[in-house]
Amino acid sequence: MKFSGALRGSAFALVLALMPAAAQAESLRQALESAYTNNPNIMSALLSVKASAEDIVRAKSAKMPQLDFNGTLGTSYNAAGTGKFTDPALKLSLNYQQNLFDNFQTEASVEGARALTEVSKYALRNEEQNVLLSAVQAYMNVVRDTQLVKLRQENVAFFEAQVDSADNRLRLGEGTKIDVSQAQTRLAAAEASYRSALASLQTSQASYERWIGHKPKNLSTDFKFGGVLPKSIEEATVSAEESHPAILSARAAIRAAQSNSDAAQAAFGPSLALSASVCGYGCFSTDPYKGGVTSTVGLSLSVPIYRGGGLGATVRKANLNQIKSEVDALAARDQVREAVISSWSTLQNATAQIEAANSSVTSGQLVVDGTVQERDVGQSTTLDVLNAQAELTSARETLISATTSKVIASFALVAAAGRLTPAELGLNVEVKSADGYIATVEDVWQELRSIDE
Repeated sequence: MKFSGALRGSAFALVLALMPAAAQAESLRQALESAYTNNPNIMSALLSVKASAEDIVRAKSAKMPQLDFNGTLGTSYNAAGTGKFTDPALKLSLNYQQNLFDNFQTEASVEGARALTEVSKYALRNEEQNVLLSAVQAYMNVVRDTQLVKLRQENVAFFEAQVDSADNRLRLGEGTKIDVSQAQTRLAAAEASYRSALASLQTSQASYERWIGHKPKNLSTDFKFGGVLPKSIEEATVSAEESHPAILSARAAIRAAQSNSDAAQAAFGPSLALSASVCGYGCFSTDPYKGGVTSTVGLSLSVPIYRGGGLGATVRKANLNQIKSEVDALAARDQVREAVISSWSTLQNATAQIEAANSSVTSGQLVVDGTVQERDVGQSTTLDVLNAQAELTSARETLISATTSKVIASFALVAAAGRLTPAELGLNVEVKSADGYIATVEDVWQELRSIDE
């Protein structure tokens, strides 16, 4: 059939494109290293951590000295007198302000900002896990779909041979038109299935390029987990509660909410501020050009009495948010536990499916070979051969899918346990961290210097 020949030709070209020289092979470990280094999602999360660190500085600034230089130049017009503008008057002064005490509101705000920065740090770790797991899924999907394309191409070739055999038997008077039609029907279905596999492979390739940063090259499924993969569901659960970034982020969010509640409560207390100014030129209103320096120093005490209900609403909202953060932490814990159980069950199921599929493939091949021989001596029909091949193909596809599912489930279990990190996997990459940036911006005098981002 001309169509089938073209189909095989396109498959051969696709296989050549997907399987270049061994020197260009890319292991799963190399793909994960590329994904971690190049994926923009991780870089975006890292920038979010740095941005949240600036809120620590903003919170600290509430009790830091505020120093301003002021210069004014002006004139006035006296319509009732001279009818002229007065000579320009210049005034130069230096002003200083500092909040000395605010009932510990600033301290609570600083602690809250630090907790939210910690939330962002754990969000970065969580995003790393998500990216690495997505990279594994994209990698294994390409491996799976490449194998399915090859398998279904072989299936098309088998059914083509059965169509030719049925035609020959019909011409020799040993077969029927029904045999030919049945073989042609299975061939058409095999060709459609093959085209579907090609489409799935193209989709998987696009996903691979998105997560890993380049096109796939001669992939394999070999990966050494070492001691990272939990040996039991209990071990995975304990590890998740201790290390999973979603749980740690939820705990940090509770601290942030508690600090915000403390800051809202502190707003009811007194505040004390120091202010000072030094005027160096144009300090006297009666004679702007008279020399001399003037200075003022003062303390201001403020005690809130009534603010229209705003302070009370702020406190109530902060308290509600604190309760909500605790509820959210419980939800995060339950979601992580669910992920642990789900990935563990998927892993066990895939392992069992692989064992069953291996047995089915071995026996199915024997059945196909035997049925073909029986058909040739008239003990079986063409339909028996077609059915046996269909069952064998189904078993092979199950084996391919189960093998892929096992690898993905293994990484999903590692992620659910909070261990899917570059350090735990032993990836040869520079771990992205904003700790250095945070330490730099927490320097209270950093505004006077430049910051290396």
